[in-house]
Amino acid sequence: MDFIRDAMSQDCVQRLQSATGEKLRRFDRLRGREVQPGEFWDVVAVTAADENQRAAYELQISHKVARKELPLGIDYKVFSDPPGYKIGNGGSTLYTLQQLNDIYGKTLGKLRIILIHAGGFSQRLPSASALGKIFTAVPLGDPLYQMLELKLALYVDFPPEMKPGLLVTCADDIELYSTAEDEVVRFNKPGFTALAHPSPLSIGTTHGVFVLDLHEKSTISEMQTTSCLHFLHKPSIDEMRDRGAVFKRQSGCFSLSDTEFVYTDSTYYVDFDTVKSLLNLLQELGTLHCEIDAYGDFLQALGPKATIDYTNNTANVTKEETGLVEARQKIFHLLKGTPLNVILLNNSKFYHIGTAPEYLFHLTEDEALRRELGLLSCAFSALDPEGVSGSCVMHSVLDPGCSVGAGSVVEFCRLGSGVSIGKGSIVSSCGVRAGLSVPDGVFIHSLCVNHRGRAGFVTVFFGVSDNLKHSVGAPAHADGLTLLGSSLAECLSRWQMEREALSFSGDASCCSLWNARLFPVFADRHSSFSTSLEMLQAAARRSTAALPADTALVSMQECLQCKNLEEMLAFRMGLCKDITQRRLNTESSRGDVAT
Repeated sequence: MDFIRDAMSQDCVQRLQSATGEKLRRFDRLRGREVQPGEFWDVVAVTAADENQRAAYELQISHKVARKELPLGIDYKVFSDPPGYKIGNGGSTLYTLQQLNDIYGKTLGKLRIILIHAGGFSQRLPSASALGKIFTAVPLGDPLYQMLELKLALYVDFPPEMKPGLLVTCADDIELYSTAEDEVVRFNKPGFTALAHPSPLSIGTTHGVFVLDLHEKSTISEMQTTSCLHFLHKPSIDEMRDRGAVFKRQSGCFSLSDTEFVYTDSTYYVDFDTVKSLLNLLQELGTLHCEIDAYGDFLQALGPKATIDYTNNTANVTKEETGLVEARQKIFHLLKGTPLNVILLNNSKFYHIGTAPEYLFHLTEDEALRRELGLLSCAFSALDPEGVSGSCVMHSVLDPGCSVGAGSVVEFCRLGSGVSIGKGSIVSSCGVRAGLSVPDGVFIHSLCVNHRGRAGFVTVFFGVSDNLKHSVGAPAHADGLTLLGSSLAECLSRWQMEREALSFSGDASCCSLWNARLFPVFADRHSSFSTSLEMLQAAARRSTAALPADTALVSMQECLQCKNLEEMLAFRMGLCKDITQRRLNTESSRGDVAT
C-alpha cells in the first residue's frame, strides 16, 4: 500500500511540474510581444499603499515594458489607497474598482482584469520594502522573473476561459496546480468563484476554509467545481470539524499525504454583475475608516449557510477600529445570497513567501518547490558556481573566491573577491568590498536615500527572525526590543551609543525596530555597507564598534519615506549590463577555444 501511495504521489508531482513548466513556457512566448484580443488580460491592476509606492511601482513597470519583459498591448495600472486610515485589501479592492470604473466607464463590463494586492511595507521581508513585494526576485527566467511575472505566468491559462470580471490575488504567494487533459479552469459562473487547495488542518487555522456541498460526489478527480455552503475565516480545528469542513483522503491525484484535510482559499474571481454590487457597496460604506478583508469580510457573507455572526468576531483583527462591525454588517446584507462557487484543485500547492524565513526556505531548501517550479540556484548572475552550493544567487556579480553559505540568498549585489556570506542570511542590493564576511542568520540590505539635499546610502541590518513589528510604548522601554538575539539596549552599548541618544521616527507611542534610528548615512554604498557590517558583527560577537562622531542615523521607516528609487534601479541596471557583458565574454572565449 505504501508503495502504491508513493507511486501516486510521484505521479502528482510530475503532473504538477509538467503543468507549471507549460505555463511558464506559454508566458515566455508572450513576453515582449503584442497580445491578441482575448489571449491575455485586458488590464493588470496592482494596488499600492500610498502615492509614493504607486509612483515606484509605475516606474518599475514602465521599465519592464520598455525592456519587453512583460506582454505588450495591455493596460498596466497601479492604484494607491487614499491617505489616512488603513483600509485593508478589501478596501483596496473597492477603491480600485471605483477608479477602474472612472477610467473605463461602460467598457469595464467587457474587460478581464487581474487585481494583484501589493500594498503594505513588507516589514516581514524588508528586502521587498523599498521596491515592493510584487517586485521580489524569483530565481527563474531570462530576463529574471519577479513576482509580477510569476503571478501572470501561473494564471496565463485563465483569461481565455474567463467571462468579463475581476480576478483577485495577492503578491506574496504562489499557487501551482495541474488538471487532467480534458479539464479546464473556467470562470464563467455568476457571483464569486474561488480556487481551493487541499491543505492540512493546521494550515486551515491560518487561512480561509470552505464548507462544501459535496454530497453528490462519489469520486475525486484532479479538478472539480462545486458550490460552497459556508466560508470559515481562520477557524479552529474543532470548528472545522463541527461545520463539516474536514474531508478524508481518497484515492486520486492529491498533492498531500495527510489522512484528513480541508480546502483552503487563495485566489478568487468576481463576475461583472457582482463587480457592480461591489461598486454599490463602496457607495453604501462611504469613506472607509477601518480595514476590510477581501477574503474574511467578503467571502464570509456568501453561501446559503452564511450568518451575520462573524461580523462581531474581531479575534483575528490586529487593531479593532471604530466602525468595523457596522461596515461588516453592511457588507453582509449587500452580498448575502450571492453565489460562492469553488474550483477544487486537488493536485495543487500553495506557497507563501512573505516572511524572511519563508523566503529563505522556499528559495534554498524546499526541494518540492524547486522541482515543481524549476527554481535555480544561480539565476542571471556572474559567478563561480563552486562557491554557492545550497544557496540562491540572483542578478548579482560575484568576483572570484566568493562563497555563499548554505541556505542564504544573495540578490542584486556586487561582491568583491573573497567575500564570504554565512549560512541562512539574506544579502540584498549591497556593494561589498573584497574580503569582508557576513555572519550567519542575518538580513542586510542597502538603500539609496535623499538625505539633506543629496543622495546618500543606508545599509539596514536585522536578524532573519527579528520581529520588526513588535513595539513598545516609549523610547524608555526600548529594552523590550530584541535585535540580533540581544536587547536593543545591549546593542547600543556595543556601539558605544548612549541610550538617551536613541530616537524613533513617526509615532512616539509606537517604538519598534522598524522606526528606530539605528542606521548611519554615508555618501557611498561601500562605506555604508562596511560600517553597518561592523555594527552587525559587534552586536553578534559581543564586541564593540564605535560610529564616527556626528554620524546621521535614520530608521528603516525613514529610508522608505526618502528613498532614491532612480539610483537603486540604476544600480540594478549596471549589474544587468555587467552580467550581460561577462556572459558575452565567456561565450566569445568558448568560441575561440572551439575554433
